[in-house]
Amino acid sequence: MTTHNDVALQYWQQQLIALLQQQAPDEDGAHDLTHFHRVWAAARRIMQQHAQADALVVLAACYLHDLVNLPKNHPQREQASRMAAAKASQLLAENGFPADRIAAVAHAIEAHSFSANITPHSIEAKIVQDADRMDALGSIGLARMFYTSGRMGRQLAHPDNPLGEGRALDDREFALDHIDVKLAKLPGMMHTAAGKAMAEERLARLLSFRQQFVEEWLAR
Repeated sequence: MTTHNDVALQYWQQQLIALLQQQAPDEDGAHDLTHFHRVWAAARRIMQQHAQADALVVLAACYLHDLVNLPKNHPQREQASRMAAAKASQLLAENGFPADRIAAVAHAIEAHSFSANITPHSIEAKIVQDADRMDALGSIGLARMFYTSGRMGRQLAHPDNPLGEGRALDDREFALDHIDVKLAKLPGMMHTAAGKAMAEERLARLLSFRQQFVEEWLAR
């Protein structure tokens, strides 16, 4: 049975997609429309255990959280989520989004970013942060990791010591190092039980791939 709330969510999802398509093209394939779809899908799964969450706020933040997407090595990277929140607030206000929910959307957008280091205070912000970080794990996360590292000119892995045993990890030099530098820590940083369970499952897939990668990498 389709509820009034479902109809509203479907309407606003289409409106948000249209807003995104009106923005200047972003050539970052790791943060394209498919990423926003996946974040929203993960958020919906998490919300099954959080009926009190405002789904419309979560929806808007899932689709607009990367309105300002700066490269990881950009000097203003830490400000990107605040800039995205400000831009999203303006767009939502101009397009008839419920005014009493815009601040909540802005907070969720500000807090989603790893670089910004802003604590999410609302359940909606916690769900969005968990859902966004989910896309850094599993098979998709692996593809995004290598894609982003390639764009930044990094090597796939250390030629002789891909697991970083006895050396300092450096994910600015070696893509595979990013797993231990950041990705393996994400399950422990999740705010929701559902998010943690999903993240642990996806991390297991990531680590399984790494083991196979290392075996092939060192086969000489």
